[in-house]
Amino acid sequence: MGMDRRDFLRLIGIGGAVIVMETGNLVSAADKIAAQDTLTFVQLSDTHWGFNDPKITPDFAGTLKKGIAQINSMKSQPDFIIFTGDITHSTDDPKERRRRMGEAREIIGGLKVKDIKMMPGEHDAGLDNGEAFQEYFGKTHYTFQHKGVHFIVVDNASDPSSSIGDTQLQWLSAELGKLDKDSRIVIFAHRPLFDLYPQWDWWTSDGAKAIDILMPYKNVVVFYGHIHQEHHHMTGHIEHHAAKGMLFPLPAPGSVPKRVQLPWDSAHPYKGVGYRSATPKADEYGYVLTEFPIIKI
Repeated sequence: MGMDRRDFLRLIGIGGAVIVMETGNLVSAADKIAAQDTLTFVQLSDTHWGFNDPKITPDFAGTLKKGIAQINSMKSQPDFIIFTGDITHSTDDPKERRRRMGEAREIIGGLKVKDIKMMPGEHDAGLDNGEAFQEYFGKTHYTFQHKGVHFIVVDNASDPSSSIGDTQLQWLSAELGKLDKDSRIVIFAHRPLFDLYPQWDWWTSDGAKAIDILMPYKNVVVFYGHIHQEHHHMTGHIEHHAAKGMLFPLPAPGSVPKRVQLPWDSAHPYKGVGYRSATPKADEYGYVLTEFPIIKI
């Protein structure tokens, strides 16, 4: 007897998310799932264009381009692509900040998919409250709808206090107020909305207020970056999924005394670096998450 899609998801799924690693037969199975579904988006995060420490990664100028080339080679192109912050690496020089943003925008423009969503990280926006980011990439928070899913981009990076701020929280509440309580909602943020590890700035100082606003809605998933590693968390019924960084990995929260970039491992190059696609499940709420390494091994 053959295995149907629901049985396959139950086989490989753990909890609310289904994680499909790009190895062997699972890739073809994941491709079949994606082909059956109506929406797929790709999330890239923490590309840090302008970072240039070869001890951390000798390919600091190559990983973004490699990721874009891989996405362009996908047989089925995603509906849209979102960059969840830290597109550029921080600099105190406003001219250099803009130069990096201009270069990143030009490289990202090489994507075949032209529906590209951008949002800031603290490296992009924390030193000027998002001024340069808005010049090159547009609004820092906004909403859009696609194939029945309501997407809300929340800016928790432009404010140097690691907060969303009362004005934006009021905006979030008003936008949600337009929706039914059982609407399918996706939140994109740069920092985690929950207190993952505040000592390392892995939190949003007023994130609990945002969670309270979201809690009455039955089908909410949060996708974020910032921590440069895969991580999955639940606050009540709300799923939170962190994406890997595109340039270098960071240690697990609290695993070492200080948050530092993990150095390049020549025996395992590009380890912990990658991006992912997300596809809504057709028969239940939640998402199939497919993790892609920067270099296929």
